Amino acid sequence: MSLLNRRTLLLALPLLAAACGFTPVHAPGGTGSALYGRVEVQAPEEIKGATGTDAYFLVQNLEQRLGRGGSAAYKLDLTLSTQEEGQAITADNEITRYSVIGTADYSLTRLSDGNIASSGTVRNFTGYSATGSTVETLAGERDAHERLMVILADQITAQILATADLSAQAE
Repeated sequence: MSLLNRRTLLLALPLLAAACGFTPVHAPGGTGSALYGRVEVQAPEEIKGATGTDAYFLVQNLEQRLGRGGSAAYKLDLTLSTQEEGQAITADNEITRYSVIGTADYSLTRLSDGNIASSGTVRNFTGYSATGSTVETLAGERDAHERLMVILADQITAQILATADLSAQAE
């Protein structure tokens, strides 16, 4: 393909995307701007299956991405579970590395009519080393849990922004 054809194709891509109904998520009228500050995220102590710190960090990260629901038109309900699995085992049967696996179910409900605008499940993992001192291991474990909640919040937000049906937005 010649250089002129490549440039022409690159210049035509935005027009093709606009013609197919593509709207950037954070553009005016996009899903991101329509939802920002309008989602009430479930309180950490109400999240089923979660430990206090995991729930707190998940809610904190979701509120950073979706805004705090001051004029909420939607409610985000969550279920969270985490588990730790040993990954590296020495010949003496000592675990030297752990994976923290997290699964979050979410449901975004429109408050005006009770319809579910988006729902799904996200799953991911992080890890930490258990070869240092007790303090180092505990700090690594806490950090792994915090990083996992950032990842799960990113995944939930991306899926909501990509799939939410806002056709009957609450005023």
